[in-house]
Amino acid sequence: MDEENNSSDTSLTTAARLLGYAGLLPQALCLGLALSGHEYGYTAIAGGFAYAAAIFSFLGGLWWGQAIQSGKATAGAYVIAVMPSLIAVALFLPWTFGWEWPGPALMYLGAFIAMSPAIDRALGFSERDFLLLRVQLSAGLGVMTVALGFVAQSIV
Repeated sequence: MDEENNSSDTSLTTAARLLGYAGLLPQALCLGLALSGHEYGYTAIAGGFAYAAAIFSFLGGLWWGQAIQSGKATAGAYVIAVMPSLIAVALFLPWTFGWEWPGPALMYLGAFIAMSPAIDRALGFSERDFLLLRVQLSAGLGVMTVALGFVAQSIV
C-alpha cells in the first residue's frame, strides 16, 4: 500500500485528496470577496469566472486523457472532451460584447460543473474513489460558482 494512502480501499493518495479540496479555495476567496462588498468585488467575480472556466476546461482535458488511456473510446468521447472548453468560451462572449454578464454565465457555468461527474460516469473511465472525489469537488465548485452568479446579479 502506498504510504500516502490512509486506507486500502482507495487508489487516491492523501496528497491528491487534500490538493483537490484545496482547489476549492480560490473560488471560496472570490465568493467571500464579492459578498464582502469590497472594492475589488467585481474583480473577484471576473476572477471566479476565469477560475471556474479554467477548471471546466481542465475536466475536458481529463476526459480526453482518460479516453486515450482506455484504448476503447469512441469518437463521441473526444467530442464530449472538447465541449467544456467551447462552452466556457461561449459563456465568456456576452462579457466581450457588453451584453448581460457575468451573473447568468456564472450560473450556467456552475451548473455545468456541478453536473460534470455525470459525464465521468457515462464515459466509464473513472475508478469509484476518483468519481466520489469528483462529485464532491464538482458540487463544491459548482455551488460556489452559481452563488457567485447570484452575487454578480446584485452588484453589476
